[in-house]
Amino acid sequence: MEALTKYTLHKLLQRTVENFPNRPALSMVEEEPFTYSELNSRVKALQVFMSQQGIIKGDRVAILSENCPHWGIAYFAITTMGAVVVPILTDFHTNEVNQILRHSGAKLIFISTTLYEKISYEDFEVRPEMVLIDTFSLIPPETTKDKLKDALKDGNATLTRLKEKAMKAVGLISPEVQEDDLAAIIYTSGTTGSSKGVMLSHKNLVYDAHITLYIQKVNEMDRLISILPLAHTYEATIGFLIPMMQGACVFYLDKPPTARVLVPAMQKIQPTMIMAVPLVIEKIFKLQIHPQLTKNAMMRELYRIPFMRKALHKVAGAKLMKTFGGKLHFFGVGGAMLSAEVERFLYEAKFPYAIGYGLTETSPLIAGCSPSVVKFRATGVTLPGLQCRIFHPDPKTGEGEIQVKGDTVMKGYYRDKARTDECFTADGWFKTGDLGVLAKKNYLYIKGRIKNVIIGPSGENIYPEEIEGKINESEIVLESLVYEMESKIVARVYLNYEMMDKTYGISKMNSVVAEKHIEKLLSDIRKHVNQNVSSFSVIHKIIEQKEPFEKTPTQKIKRFLYLS
Repeated sequence: MEALTKYTLHKLLQRTVENFPNRPALSMVEEEPFTYSELNSRVKALQVFMSQQGIIKGDRVAILSENCPHWGIAYFAITTMGAVVVPILTDFHTNEVNQILRHSGAKLIFISTTLYEKISYEDFEVRPEMVLIDTFSLIPPETTKDKLKDALKDGNATLTRLKEKAMKAVGLISPEVQEDDLAAIIYTSGTTGSSKGVMLSHKNLVYDAHITLYIQKVNEMDRLISILPLAHTYEATIGFLIPMMQGACVFYLDKPPTARVLVPAMQKIQPTMIMAVPLVIEKIFKLQIHPQLTKNAMMRELYRIPFMRKALHKVAGAKLMKTFGGKLHFFGVGGAMLSAEVERFLYEAKFPYAIGYGLTETSPLIAGCSPSVVKFRATGVTLPGLQCRIFHPDPKTGEGEIQVKGDTVMKGYYRDKARTDECFTADGWFKTGDLGVLAKKNYLYIKGRIKNVIIGPSGENIYPEEIEGKINESEIVLESLVYEMESKIVARVYLNYEMMDKTYGISKMNSVVAEKHIEKLLSDIRKHVNQNVSSFSVIHKIIEQKEPFEKTPTQKIKRFLYLS
């Protein structure tokens, strides 16, 4: 396939349609995919529709919808006509959604039926036009959710009219989109609680997709099941734009990716590639694989012997491959740090996993690799075409802030020059805020967020993420959070009551006995962890977290909520 002549989303789609017109492009799992030729027709039709609503180059157009083929059509229609897409995460609160619409100045929003009530217009000076993404129908002002059913009934007729417009639109729209033009504003929901509008150009996104293909090949025969939100740059670039660039096919689920939904879908589609966050595979390991590997006293003893553990992991890995459909050659993990225990399983099982590292501000990928060259606990190599340095590395450990330069780095934060200036050095390097080590052959090792680091009594760097990894190795712990309180290291843990009931019969105890037993278990966890960390990293106290921690879309705990 010929090289891109320009790094824009318009050129990306145009080249793919020319090379793979009849290949399947996007689909729900239970439906027939539509082809790249059909995708192109629908994109053109939607461009005509938006033009009729007064949308021109540079206008901001939002998308608030669950993952579906129409999300991708809307994304390409917006960006390839020179408008700016504002994807909104479905988990955002109504207040956040409305703030994003106001801050971005969106003139139009594509919204799904289920999320329609997240929009409220009391405070809007100029009301954005609303379009039902299910059918691409205009929603009249003051429409109640019940009346949206009328728009759904009219959906087929609306889509037919759009297709007719697309036929007439050939040659009508000539996008003059340049590489440096703004393509997307991504509003992040980070662990610090401070949402920012990240401005990404066409070149940022397309170039990141392009150089990622140097470390992991994708072709028109690949099939992906999308389980992460498309409004997040990780899924939008790696799980959407890259497949679209190479003529692959992406399938979407109509329900959240629980095991009950995901397993039948994988058996049906037999995906070759999946993008995931650590929590997905960590839950599978902790709730399904590890209990089977340690289900009785003999198995537990065997599991403690390294060569037997490796053998057991290989058997479990082979079963996991079958669960995933049997055709998987790439299981990408990114968005947060993967626990060492779970990575050890994947590594020893020879499961085709690879870890990537990046940020929304870098479109997103900075480092990664293919499963064949994975190194335990490394994120992979820095991408070709990017400059990556460790700023002021510690002379002993080599640790320092990861800083990046290159064509994938954002244009800045929307309408926020002060924050933009803060995150760049005087000589133009983007400050990631992450601590890492750059080792031989450009392999990058992430140590943790600078903001999370706890300074020990003698100035030592203590990384909460590493201690959390040790805590999470306990079979009764689902999640943990380590932080500093009154100059002591404290941990909060969310316990696995199902496992405690199976092992200890917690549910059969009266409340007083159960509470004392849990205190003993937490004390045992603390002792075990403290025996396996540096003396300056020991935990002073463990507190039970009664409810699951609130998380970002990439399943990182929102630390700021628990540190006050």
